Amino acid sequence: MTTHTHPQAAAAGSAPAAHEASTAPAASGAISAARAEGLPVVQAQGGLSAAWTERYSSALMNTFGTPKRVFVRGEGAQLWDADGRRYLDLFAGIAVNALGHAHPLIVNAVTAQLTTLGHVGNFFGTAPQIALAERLLALAALPGSGPAAEQGPAGGPDLGSGRVYFANSGTEANEAAFKLTRLTGRTKVIATEGGFHGRTMGALALTGKPAIREAFEPLPAGVEFVPFGDAAALENAVDDQTAAVFLEPIQGERGVLPAPPGYLKAAREITARHGALLVLDEVQTGIGRTGDWFAFQHAGIRPDVVTLAKGLGGGLPIGACLAFGRAAELFTPGSHGSTFAGNPVACAAGLAVLHAIERDGLIERAGEVGDLLRQGIEELDHPAVAGVRGEGLLLAIVLRRAAAAEVADAALDAGFIVNAVNPESIRLAPPLILTTDQAREFLGALPKLLDHALDEAGRS
Repeated sequence: MTTHTHPQAAAAGSAPAAHEASTAPAASGAISAARAEGLPVVQAQGGLSAAWTERYSSALMNTFGTPKRVFVRGEGAQLWDADGRRYLDLFAGIAVNALGHAHPLIVNAVTAQLTTLGHVGNFFGTAPQIALAERLLALAALPGSGPAAEQGPAGGPDLGSGRVYFANSGTEANEAAFKLTRLTGRTKVIATEGGFHGRTMGALALTGKPAIREAFEPLPAGVEFVPFGDAAALENAVDDQTAAVFLEPIQGERGVLPAPPGYLKAAREITARHGALLVLDEVQTGIGRTGDWFAFQHAGIRPDVVTLAKGLGGGLPIGACLAFGRAAELFTPGSHGSTFAGNPVACAAGLAVLHAIERDGLIERAGEVGDLLRQGIEELDHPAVAGVRGEGLLLAIVLRRAAAAEVADAALDAGFIVNAVNPESIRLAPPLILTTDQAREFLGALPKLLDHALDEAGRS
């Protein structure tokens, strides 16, 4: 078996063979200590997946369905299931594990913080919380790298005058942003059809997906929906009574659908003219995934509010709502809060993620490996593939027929984790540490996966 080093210790490594059993040692020190204390420790052993799946179905609410795998260990861009089979992770826990699994910087940062100060509540401050807020604000003020960014920002607040509210997830960050818009004194909010901002009641009110809204109506009022990417429709909807416009630079849950060129700049100009806030949901696109720290930088605009989560914590639960200019002053003591918000351990993980991305050039890698994947998929010229869309390492393979579930199942059986985000689209959101060799391994396997999936879809 090939010995795989951690991606920070080697510039490239080959992807795992399909369902190859692992003989690599797990992190031994912490596991031995946990065993000595009588704590439950689960490691890969043959024949355990079915038993764990049954226990999952008996103990957990049926919000996600029965899992197709139960994982017990990860390292870099690889995962091992309860039977010891190894997989290349091209989904990163829904774009969360920016540094992959068990990254040394995160492990060390979290361990050091947890052995120093684990939690104090939001009546007090902590050094990691303050440092992470300062770092995010500094990164948000940086210029972008795309052609649109070179033309200069199209209005908006001074990004050097911001403040941060920490949350525990992207949904909570969007809830905070929604509440913040109410403090403008206006109640009308514009969101987009097909957009996704979370599943709590407020975030769901902003989500333009009737299928997941209807069972929970009536939702908070005042939200109107317009077609995504239609600047004329947005112009007609926004007026002097509009508190805010909520947009995603890329609609990830719709099938990785990017905003058309110029759309975000048009949204910035329209909202600025009417005194409305422009709120960008960068929960999925932020923290380097699209080839800039934030997707709004690529578009060359200055939003009033940005929401973050997923990749920010590198696997730990944390979200953030960044507000600039007048929006940064809207929250006052008592207007919002959360018991765990700004937890020092989660913030320490966030600082480690940002440090590693900068130190290891992972923003540049996201662009380069993303281009490699895009070009490789296009050059396959497979009859099942209609195209590729997205930016950086947030991509979708667009199929000519509704066979995404079959492709994802075939990939999983072959040792690759991808996501059927909708019936015609396969989402790729791998760790930013994904190597070119790992990307090529997936590209090499993809034609057979597509062939097999089409055969399965044709028989169903």
